[in-house]
Amino acid sequence: MNDGNPQRWTAWRRRARRLGMVLLLLGPPVTGWAQGAPQVTVAAPLASRVAQWDEFTGRFEAVERVALRARVSGYITEVHFRDGASVKQGDLLFTIDQRPFRLAVESAQADLERAKAQIILDVAEYERAQQLVKTAATPVSVLDQRKAALDTARAQQMSAEAALETAQLNLEWSEVRAPIDGRVSDRRVDPGNLVSGGQADATLLTTIVSQAPIYFVFDGSEADYVRYRRLDAEGKRPSSRDAPNPVKVRLADETGWPHDGVMNFVDNEINPHTGTIRGRAIFANTDGFLTPGTFGRLRLYGGVIDAMLIPDAAIVSDQASKVVLLVGPDNKVMARPVTLGGVARGLRVVTGLGTSDRVIITGLANPFVRPGAVVVPKPGEIQPQGGAND
Repeated sequence: MNDGNPQRWTAWRRRARRLGMVLLLLGPPVTGWAQGAPQVTVAAPLASRVAQWDEFTGRFEAVERVALRARVSGYITEVHFRDGASVKQGDLLFTIDQRPFRLAVESAQADLERAKAQIILDVAEYERAQQLVKTAATPVSVLDQRKAALDTARAQQMSAEAALETAQLNLEWSEVRAPIDGRVSDRRVDPGNLVSGGQADATLLTTIVSQAPIYFVFDGSEADYVRYRRLDAEGKRPSSRDAPNPVKVRLADETGWPHDGVMNFVDNEINPHTGTIRGRAIFANTDGFLTPGTFGRLRLYGGVIDAMLIPDAAIVSDQASKVVLLVGPDNKVMARPVTLGGVARGLRVVTGLGTSDRVIITGLANPFVRPGAVVVPKPGEIQPQGGAND
């Protein structure tokens, strides 16, 4: 290319350098086809009779939750708890200024004593009138008046007793105590504030949630519900409405299923808008580790089934569906949509496969292993990873 023209020679060298950089960025040529068909390991799905565990997402809820509000109005004088502390039923949490309530009790006691004294006087007047009527010294109408006055005095005593009990109750309510065992939230009102009580819009003081036991609430599909009903009708699995079917739960950072519980409620209707039905399980939570509001994953015992099992690594995603790559008789790869179930024996339960299918279990990372491609299958075997009913 060197024809003696230095400018032309320089331009040619620049073009050569640019071409070399482009080839370098593109990388080495693809040689997959030149190397022959890719090798994969295939195996038939593992057919096994296993305990089916259906999985649902839900969250924990407190068995008891109380929004603590004042039942009488007044100024908060003391707060007796630390924010976020555990409390026992009956623990004193807030004190409302008790002076007006003590005065009301003393006034009611005085009214009661006055009513009792009036009764003593009216009894004496009535007995005296009875004696005078016998000697005709007093007309019968006077006796009737004395009897009416005595009955009125007794009614006033009953009213005074009720007023005293009301005053004593208000005095008792000036001490706001924990109605349940649990963990208290933070105070919503500090000492010195006036709170309104005894009404629908009474001032919220704090909230308390119970800790042990604890609920786990989730929604199951209509299809799952119908399947459980049929199993119950066939005597293969009792309904969770009637029997404490076992469940397991794990939190977001847990790999196993360390929390054991039982079902204790199934709702009475399917939600027509979502096509789901609400279920609830209960856990002992003796250590208080599980917290209301925490999300988790639940496994519900769904009876014993004949299932096809494959490893999760053999399942690939195709947009919104799950597929498994198979090798056909002509060693061509084909995709088969499958429906995923729970996990049993460390493998995934799938619907849509047969015992004669050759599932690709290794080699999926090769970009040439795709539907329509020709591969070299190598026989393998799917081995269970756990117990029969894990």
